[in-house]
Amino acid sequence: MFNLKEIISSIADVGQKLFKKNDIKKNDLDSIISLCDDLISNKGAAFGITVARNITDLYQTLTPENKILFFKKINEKFKPNHTKVSEAIEAYKKTQNDKNLYNLFMVSEGKRRELFRRMNMSPNGISTIVSLREDLLKILNDNKELKSLDEDLRELFKSWFNPGFLKLEKITWDTKAAVLEKIMKYERVHEIKNMDELKRRLGEDRRFFSYFHPALEDEPIIFVQVALTNGLGRSIQELTKPRSDGEKKYDSATFYSISNCQEGLSRVTLGNFLIKRVVYEIQEELPNIKNFGTLSPIPGFRKWFFNLDENKIKLILGKFPYESVSFLRSADLKIGDTRIASNKDSIKKLVSHYLANEKNQKQRPINDVCRFHLGNGAIIDDIIINANVSEVGFNRSFGVMVNYLYELKNIEKNHEDYINNKRIIVSERLKKFI
Repeated sequence: MFNLKEIISSIADVGQKLFKKNDIKKNDLDSIISLCDDLISNKGAAFGITVARNITDLYQTLTPENKILFFKKINEKFKPNHTKVSEAIEAYKKTQNDKNLYNLFMVSEGKRRELFRRMNMSPNGISTIVSLREDLLKILNDNKELKSLDEDLRELFKSWFNPGFLKLEKITWDTKAAVLEKIMKYERVHEIKNMDELKRRLGEDRRFFSYFHPALEDEPIIFVQVALTNGLGRSIQELTKPRSDGEKKYDSATFYSISNCQEGLSRVTLGNFLIKRVVYEIQEELPNIKNFGTLSPIPGFRKWFFNLDENKIKLILGKFPYESVSFLRSADLKIGDTRIASNKDSIKKLVSHYLANEKNQKQRPINDVCRFHLGNGAIIDDIIINANVSEVGFNRSFGVMVNYLYELKNIEKNHEDYINNKRIIVSERLKKFI
């Protein structure tokens, strides 16, 4: 018969071992690799929680040099075994059943993803793994062999940060102070200099939404800022200045800033889900809002223009004289230079070409913001001169910005045309510039 007293005593001993942190040596590369071996072995879930916690604690003590060595060791140690993959392929060819198909899937995936899945059992697992990928991205250009490790992490994050698992919250002036402080810190597009500016962006004629993950308390994942306007907004300075007295009847929602808060979640698509969800929220709250679009920056345009030779510029401009844009290279050019407004059609011609015709190797626009909105089903609606008369706006694109329009009835069709046919849709008003 079982001795109940002995069983209870055994359970207590196991519990003490599981939930008491092991002493770890800081910056110990050999120890963390050994712990990874233990974690990937089949020694039970309870044992795994303790090991996972030790790994995440120890990782945070590694020096930058040892982090690189850690990445290289686990990348090599837990990568797919090509011999086993070949054997699994042959087994499936011989007998095509679910068992052999599953085995082929498992051996072709390798053990890197499983290692990170088990690391996520640690109480601070997900935050540490996001931070780990941020560290990896910093050294990826100089360590190309780690690209497959990054791809494994990105694929895991696509499921871990699936919008179905995320919580959408409306940010207001009554939101926790800790969250508001992080909002100010994470704003990537238009700097929030102080609490007064933040309060303006949370005003009655503004909407501010953020996604949160249940495992990352008070930690915004991505957020979007929206201005209620009459027609799409055409000036960042107008959108962010103090609110004038008097309530207005607005017909449009202008998305003017989308910021990814976590560098470790780079290239994990969340913004498109956020925009569509926020459109739904605004429609539910404000049925009078009929138009949805953006006032978006054009990062990289100025740099692209400076790298063009004179003949290429002339070819792009067509009937417009070269002198109508050559002044943009002048050493004395300053923010708000009157020549910019005076030659707006020439500049629109140049920007239209940049957005619609300059492609990357995948035959998509070279501008990442443009790719993002077109991929969501928007169209290039208008090009706005002097839309951001700030130093940042000037350095990005001589102050020029873009209205991308989300025509609700056409979003899905536009998305499919862009994805399947690489079609870039522009408004009637811009067609003369393409």
